[in-house]
Amino acid sequence: MRSLEIHGIDDLRVVDRDDPAPGPGEVQIAVEWGGICGSDLAYWRRGVSGTAVMSHPFVLGHEVSGRVSALGAGVSGPGVGSPVTVHPARTTGPLPERLRGRENLHPDLTYLGSAAGDPHTDGAFAQTITVRADQVVPLPAGLDTRRAVLAEPLGVAMHAVTRAGDLTGAHVLVSGCGPVGLLVVLAARDAGAARISAVDLSSPARERALALGADEALESAADMSEEITVAFEASGAPASLDGILRHIARASVVVQVGNLPPTPISVTLGPIVSQELEYRGTYRFASEIEDATRLLARTPRAEQVITHVLDLEDAHAAFTTAATDPASSKVVLRLS
Repeated sequence: MRSLEIHGIDDLRVVDRDDPAPGPGEVQIAVEWGGICGSDLAYWRRGVSGTAVMSHPFVLGHEVSGRVSALGAGVSGPGVGSPVTVHPARTTGPLPERLRGRENLHPDLTYLGSAAGDPHTDGAFAQTITVRADQVVPLPAGLDTRRAVLAEPLGVAMHAVTRAGDLTGAHVLVSGCGPVGLLVVLAARDAGAARISAVDLSSPARERALALGADEALESAADMSEEITVAFEASGAPASLDGILRHIARASVVVQVGNLPPTPISVTLGPIVSQELEYRGTYRFASEIEDATRLLARTPRAEQVITHVLDLEDAHAAFTTAATDPASSKVVLRLS
């Protein structure tokens, strides 16, 4: 099988590997689609994603979909040929009681395509992968495998919305209209938000936000309405966060979705005190990926998040497009 390894900064290699056979309790999947995530780009551009530092080659990718190709011993389904996506997290041991319901914060967790541990965890940008049966998420009727490649990032967006609290009737802001920000627009609307304002410096990104259901698209948070009471910072840019904290209304909630740099940053924090703001973090997701597949099945316009599809052999061009093309959003690799 062909798989995509990263060997260093700007060093992607499509290599041949043996097809992995499913062991007991495992499922083999023929991967059809793989979405390039910001963490994949970070390893490619800097060799670091968040606090995870790459020290040896490994396979990238954690946003994938495809079809079951074989079942290991003791696995009863879904059957061979079933369309599925994958929950990238794998945990070992019990979850501490104080973290009940927050499996994404499990102290012993590995994630597909991550350099957080040593050895690193190979990802899913490969024509064939094996995962534990409990990581396999069957697709609902009406959802094809191409759109389903968005399930993992939509799970991230839905978890961020959960962290914000009840959005029923709220006017919310989404700052940063990359793929996750666009999916936050979808998730917020599904959660009952009455009005959604999107913010991005890029005109194509603002246009996509409107197509995905935002009511207005702004260039700056300085123009935000005083009626906004919940904001999602989805760019990871300190200047974006600073603008939100400076201009959002009193007693509002700010959810940090985008990854901030692992170094000190300059942000005006005074309003957290003087305006009694609630600043909340959000990290990956717990079980929201199953809800994400259902939302994708009933939301065909989610397909508009995908702007480019390239073959695995064109991985370098795909990564370059995702990193540098202002007209790009989610760039997807065709693996089958």
